[in-house]
Amino acid sequence: MSLTRRDFARTSAITGAGVALAGSAGVLATAPNALASTDTEVASEESADAHGGGVGYGPLIPDPKGILALPAGFTYRVITYSGKTKLESGEFTPSNHDGTAAFDGPRGTTLLVNNHELKGPRANWKYPVPLTEGLVYDPAASGGCTVVEVRPGGQVAEWVGIAGTSTNCAGGRTPWGTWLTCEENSDKAGTNGMTKDHGYVFEVDPIDRRANRDPKPLKFFGRYDHEAVVIDPKRGHAYLTEDAASPNGLLFRWTPPKGFEYGRGKFRALADDAGVLQAPKCFDSGGKFVDDLSRATKIGTVYGVDWVDVPDRDAKTTPVRKQFGATDITRARKLEGMWWGDGGTYIVSSYARAESPVQHDGQVWFYDPKRRTLTLKVLLGVNPDPADSSADGAFDGPDNITVSPYGGLVIAEDGEGVQHLFGATDSGRTYPIARNDLNIGTEAEPEYSEFTGVTFSCDGRTLYANIQTPGIMLAITGPWKRQKRG
Repeated sequence: MSLTRRDFARTSAITGAGVALAGSAGVLATAPNALASTDTEVASEESADAHGGGVGYGPLIPDPKGILALPAGFTYRVITYSGKTKLESGEFTPSNHDGTAAFDGPRGTTLLVNNHELKGPRANWKYPVPLTEGLVYDPAASGGCTVVEVRPGGQVAEWVGIAGTSTNCAGGRTPWGTWLTCEENSDKAGTNGMTKDHGYVFEVDPIDRRANRDPKPLKFFGRYDHEAVVIDPKRGHAYLTEDAASPNGLLFRWTPPKGFEYGRGKFRALADDAGVLQAPKCFDSGGKFVDDLSRATKIGTVYGVDWVDVPDRDAKTTPVRKQFGATDITRARKLEGMWWGDGGTYIVSSYARAESPVQHDGQVWFYDPKRRTLTLKVLLGVNPDPADSSADGAFDGPDNITVSPYGGLVIAEDGEGVQHLFGATDSGRTYPIARNDLNIGTEAEPEYSEFTGVTFSCDGRTLYANIQTPGIMLAITGPWKRQKRG
């Protein structure tokens, strides 16, 4: 049943259009350069201190090794390093680490499935994902996933989970303990040397290696430049983001066929056209159609959502996002990471520029499937001086995200200047957690790669994150604490 504009307008009139949805991330803060709304402004530092201290863990301390700056009391460990650490097969760890999720493994181990965002022919990359027998989709493609096992004693092992896929960017953890890896590239066979069509989602089992043999694209999720995916554990829907432009990309919802039961290996049995793939059509509290999510300029903005069927999900002749007219659906620029939590999914729009109606340096939305609403939780204003973005508070370009067991969100930055991992609390405060100190440019023109793959271990003690280039997986530990509201 669709949520009609009339229903949404009537509900908004009763409850107030700016109502904030409940959840551990609440109404989140903006960074210092953000567009703040008056009803979500936070208290001053002095006021926060008077109520039991501020948020976060204090200033970041430069790393003498030149890799990762952390607050006092925190330490990091390098888990994998492209071109330095090796797989069980003896080959080097592939490069360009991206989306990651953690799973409890056997005998107290932690298993991490790690995407490698490698696009195009294998010859373009020094360290592509090795073509392990039985685990290859397209032998011409350079991307894929590795599985990293961290043992209680600190030993690390790594092996290939899937190979021969392209531009494995983000993805998502399933409720049954597998990883859905997403291709952010929709090259067809015969393009850029590829021998098969790309732009699909694949399932990778971190525990059962046999389950990964003969990789099968999950075509029912559609063929486009996938970014991330989450599964609603209660209703069974999958939500997926598309990172594309000209025109801007889409958020998708996939509804499984009636009677379908989730579980390990169950996706393989579904037909390519199983279920229904849809894109959102949003409207404001007055019932007015919203063409692009960048239109929201105030934290707490709530949009109602209807869902519109995708005509040709495999994009045989026309890319999916181009199959809709200007008033058919709602778009957003650079739809990136997602994470399920608090009964819904958090969704990132990394930034918006001239290709969007309104510019911004990042949004985080929360979709509530019960209310069928999108609520703006984080809004980062455009930094007027990109050179200023080296400051530890000038966050921009959110990308991968995770819901923190200590409250709020942890966000990986992919913006201008120095890159951070930063937190956002329940009440609207942001704070730095880590800074990438690895300069891959020059002293005169420094350059710092984005953070990716932010995820906590299942026990909440370790925060894993990647520096995408050259490809480093890091484990961060320290005095984690529940963040005060301020």
